[in-house]
Amino acid sequence: MNVRLFLLWIGSLFLLSSCEELIDIDLNEGDPRVVIEAQLSDLGDVQRVRVSASVAFNEPFNSRPLAGATVVVRDDRGGSFLFQYEDNGYYVHHTFRPMVGRSYFLQVNVGQERYESVCRMPQYVEVDSIGVLEETIFGDPYYFATFKFNDPADMPNYYLYELSINGGTFRFASALNDKFNDGLYVTHQISDLETDLMVGDNITVRRYCVDRSVYQYWSEYQSTNPGTAAPGNPTSNISNDALGYFSVASAKEFAMRIEARDIGD
Repeated sequence: MNVRLFLLWIGSLFLLSSCEELIDIDLNEGDPRVVIEAQLSDLGDVQRVRVSASVAFNEPFNSRPLAGATVVVRDDRGGSFLFQYEDNGYYVHHTFRPMVGRSYFLQVNVGQERYESVCRMPQYVEVDSIGVLEETIFGDPYYFATFKFNDPADMPNYYLYELSINGGTFRFASALNDKFNDGLYVTHQISDLETDLMVGDNITVRRYCVDRSVYQYWSEYQSTNPGTAAPGNPTSNISNDALGYFSVASAKEFAMRIEARDIGD
C-alpha cells in the first residue's frame, strides 16, 4: 500500500461513515479552457511557462499544447521579460531570476483572449536540518524526507514541496501552512504520493516558500485528488476563467539517499 492509497483508504472510510449524498461528476468537458502553468523561482535563471488547452477526460493525453501565444512577465520596478516559445507548449526565458519581495505580473495572450495574474515573491524560510525518517504503517516500512525549522512568528507562511526519485520528473508532494504552528519549531515529513520510497533511492526535494493564492491552489489539489481518479480543477489565481496557476517562489533544492535505517528523530 503506497502513501497515496493509504490516504485514499482513510478518506474512503470517512466518507462512508459520514456522508450519504451521491455526488455526480461530469467527466466530459465542454469547450476547451486555457491552462497556464507558471512555476517561477530563484533556483536558476531559466524560467518556463506552459500554455495549453484542456481536453476531455477520455483523451489519451492530459492537455493540448498551444503555440502562438504571447507570454510576458513584468515586475513592480519596470522590468519586462518576454518568454519565447520552444516546444510542447513551453515558453521560456533564459536570463531571468526573480527576486524576493518584488511583485510580478503575468500576461498571456491567446488569440483575442488575455489572461493575467499577480504574485509577490516571499522570503525563504531557512531549514535547520534535513533527514530521512522511517515509519511503520500496518507492518510495512515507509520513508519520509524531513525538514526541521523555526517558522517565523506573527506572519502567515506557506510551503510547497516537489519530489524527484532517482533523477525522475519532479512531482507535487505536499502543500503546508503554519495555521496551527505559527512561530514554532516545525517538522515537515514529505513523501511521494504515487511511488513508495525504497531503500537505495536517491531523492531530490524542492522546497518552495509560496504566496497564499498558490498555496490555496495546491491545497485544493491535494484535497480533491487523493487517488488516481479523475482530477479536480483547483481554484486558479489567473483571470478570465483560465485553469492553472502563477507562482513566483523562493526555493532551495535538497538531495538525500534512503538508507536501511531510521536516521530521523
